[in-house]
Amino acid sequence: MSQSDSCGKDYAQSSLLIISSVWWPSSAKLAVALANYGCKVEGVCPPDHPFSFVDGITKIYPYRGLDSLQSLYDAICQSQPYLLIPCDDGVVWQLHELHRTRPELRPLIERSLGAPSGYELLSGRAELLQLAQEMHIRVPRTIQIANPGHLEEYFSSPAEPAILKLDGTNGGKGVQVVHSLQEARRAFTTMLRPVTLLTAVGRWLVIHDALALWNRTSRRRPGLVLQQFIAGRPANTMMVCQHGKVLAMVTVEVLCAQGSTGAAMAVRLIENEEICTAAERIAERLQLSGFHGLDFVLESETGYAYLIEMNPRCTQLGHLPLPLQGDLAGIFCRAFTDANPQQQQRSFCEKTIVFFPQAIMSNAKFPYLQTSYVDVPWGEPRLVRELMNRDWRDRSFFARLHNMIWPPVRAAVDFEAMAGQSDPIPEMPTVGPKGH
Repeated sequence: MSQSDSCGKDYAQSSLLIISSVWWPSSAKLAVALANYGCKVEGVCPPDHPFSFVDGITKIYPYRGLDSLQSLYDAICQSQPYLLIPCDDGVVWQLHELHRTRPELRPLIERSLGAPSGYELLSGRAELLQLAQEMHIRVPRTIQIANPGHLEEYFSSPAEPAILKLDGTNGGKGVQVVHSLQEARRAFTTMLRPVTLLTAVGRWLVIHDALALWNRTSRRRPGLVLQQFIAGRPANTMMVCQHGKVLAMVTVEVLCAQGSTGAAMAVRLIENEEICTAAERIAERLQLSGFHGLDFVLESETGYAYLIEMNPRCTQLGHLPLPLQGDLAGIFCRAFTDANPQQQQRSFCEKTIVFFPQAIMSNAKFPYLQTSYVDVPWGEPRLVRELMNRDWRDRSFFARLHNMIWPPVRAAVDFEAMAGQSDPIPEMPTVGPKGH
């Protein structure tokens, strides 16, 4: 089946353009799952991305660091996809910018992401949580920080720890736990320090961040929020939406993560009615379409689920062949495309999931490997070999030089081990370099 867009060009309904601006294994695994469902998958990415090792991707367009927005626009025009699938937040912000400046792309972007009325809301953490609170969703106390005086207001009386978060960041970056006014002031100064041209160029050279230069020059100054610290365990939910309706979702609690605020390395499947209700309300209110994720904290004492932020794109859970409902990628394909599956993914029976290669590269004796489903894409041997190579951040000359000057802190936090403890978060020592 083919249709015509507003420019009069034909596209196949199974044609998908998957977009990633940074090296991230889950985006390649999602591409594998989509291709296995019979979709025509093309990709946009920077050099040396795992997309290059996925046999099912039929064409790859360059994400150029010097003119990333233009290169994304060029890729969309050449690909003429039926849907766009962003794999990191920065890509979403660029799609919002293209929606604003390129009227011919608006039908495609709205079909892929949902109603434009919610785009501005998604770019700021405080605004989203305010909306969630109005919808009677449990959220931690969150205040916008415009100047140091707002910090003094929060810490004027004995206060619990809080979390400073910089808008426009993800994966645990731009997030810092603070325990006092002095600590919060130092973090405030550091987080709002303008990104220099040297730093932006360095990010492009060291980690091939395709949006490093664009983020520095093309976006408004990011907001900063201070969020009440909720003692508990992180939880995430991933949903597939269409016109504001949640078609399917999967929810997990985090067992182990890359740092206290970083990406999960091991999770356990759970069912949580409060999280499910929150997801359905947000999807309907924002009229979401495509993949979207929500982050929560399950409070230790009560088990209440506090919404802490939203990921307006696919997360690590999108490709998993789940025991009951199947993988979200398959549900997405059946709802949005006319693709015919080339092969069905075999589901797993374990309740716990270990993400490859992050966990294995983090610790040779990672405690959950023997009892969990490890999401290795065995059907793509070239991709497996690539992901098992030296950590991508350590490969280039510039990356090795950077790590010699500023050795990375790479330790995992085991939330399962700390359950019920009042001590500071324990960290598992890393044996080798850890994947992103």
